[in-house]
Amino acid sequence: MVFPEFLKMLTLIVKYDIISLLKIVYLCSLSRLLKVYVMNFNSLEYIAFLPVTVLLYYILPRKIKNPMLLAASYFFYMCWSPVYALLMLFSTSVTYLCGILVGKKVLGRKKLWLVLSLAINLSILFFFKYYNFFASSISGLLGYFGAHTALLRLDILLPVGISFYTFQALGYTIDVYRGKVSCEKNFIDYALFVSFFPQLVAGPIERTENIIPQLKVAHKFKFSNLRDGTLLILWGMMKKVVIADNLAVIVNNAYNYPKGYTGMQLAFATVCFAFQIYCDFSAYTDIARGSAKWLGICLTQNFNCPYIADSIKDFWRRWHISLSTWFKDYLYFPLGGSRVKKGRHILNVLCVFIVSGLWHGAAFTYIFWGLLHGIYQAVGIILTPIREKFYNIVSKNNPFIRAFKIAGTFTLVCFAWILFRANSLYDAGYIINKIIKAPFSGIFPLAFGAMGLNRLTLASTGLCVAILIAVDIINLKKPLAEIIGKTVFIKYAVFLALLLCIFVFGYYGEGYDPQEFVYFQF
Repeated sequence: MVFPEFLKMLTLIVKYDIISLLKIVYLCSLSRLLKVYVMNFNSLEYIAFLPVTVLLYYILPRKIKNPMLLAASYFFYMCWSPVYALLMLFSTSVTYLCGILVGKKVLGRKKLWLVLSLAINLSILFFFKYYNFFASSISGLLGYFGAHTALLRLDILLPVGISFYTFQALGYTIDVYRGKVSCEKNFIDYALFVSFFPQLVAGPIERTENIIPQLKVAHKFKFSNLRDGTLLILWGMMKKVVIADNLAVIVNNAYNYPKGYTGMQLAFATVCFAFQIYCDFSAYTDIARGSAKWLGICLTQNFNCPYIADSIKDFWRRWHISLSTWFKDYLYFPLGGSRVKKGRHILNVLCVFIVSGLWHGAAFTYIFWGLLHGIYQAVGIILTPIREKFYNIVSKNNPFIRAFKIAGTFTLVCFAWILFRANSLYDAGYIINKIIKAPFSGIFPLAFGAMGLNRLTLASTGLCVAILIAVDIINLKKPLAEIIGKTVFIKYAVFLALLLCIFVFGYYGEGYDPQEFVYFQF
């Protein structure tokens, strides 16, 4: 069993030192079972792991709480790959030491230690995530010019969550350099900040000033935290297993074999993907926030009704907020932001979105997806004077104008999602061409039922999507959780409804393999 190994690890945490942590890593590396029990949020292993961890946190003495959480976080991560936990430990140690060197201005070289932290961590990220992509690209480019030289490709796996914890750790070092936060001297607290299990694998990418002060508090059990956290977890599970995993059937069928589907079916699959990735990713965030809430810790909200955005700029204020703000604070503003000439401003925007695309994956599809969003923003900047003149004539708050803008923004976002989801640029081009040339082919009542889901499942999933949209609209004015929390009957009726929805309409059953969350690959 897995949990006896977890309990053995707890006995090693007797004092705050790296030796104990290395013993934990070594012990879990020896466990063969860790290669079998991948602890997705929607797995039975996690459903057992979370309550045990929370119970231990509340019953253990204050001195042991954070070491226990750190052990639990590394255990959680090592269920994917024990060896790569050492990589996370190395990254954590480098940024921890560089943070102290920066904070203390050792040798009077504050910038040197920042550059060292950036260089080491970005080199690790490049090696594991981008080396093979760049090696193949350079080899292909050389071959195009007649120099047939094949660069060495490495057989390495991408460590789960490396983009997330690397950016979180680098954000800490930069904040210390800017004097925004003080360097953290307690290694256990800092290591827990980097590896905190609810948000470790797919965010949100947290900031030092939000998490570390919370980790230093010995939280006491509150029923309200358990209640609110459970609501978030159930809402996230519903979005994942009822909406995202069901829609994934349609999306995977269409995008893995686009030649077998009509233009209308491909367009429908693209809209399905828009809601699949939203429900999948926001579900992870909801479950992460709910899990942390059980421990009394509040994580950052990562989504805010993104498909109700009335512009691409507004969309990025609402989508993957923690990453968008990270790029804004640590890349866009240092490049000059908007406080430069218009041409430079546009270049800054394009650079940020190209890097954002590359962050999402080592493939040209992601790069062009990011570039397209950058072009959207650039066009918006260029058209600003015309737009302002138009709004002098027609109020921007006109409901018809706003509805048109929301529909237009959603269409542009869906068009870009084709690049994001397609298996290659060729497939993306084929799908776009087929949708544009024959948009109404195959439009008949049963056309969409032939894409992998039966009509009942398709209808129930569509109903859940409609409920999701309604909840997002309500949340624009006031968080629905606050409204629900005012009445005990409504509160528990919602809990029961979510549970029934998960059990009745969820994508699971005999032979079911819990689907990984989409952003695990990033």
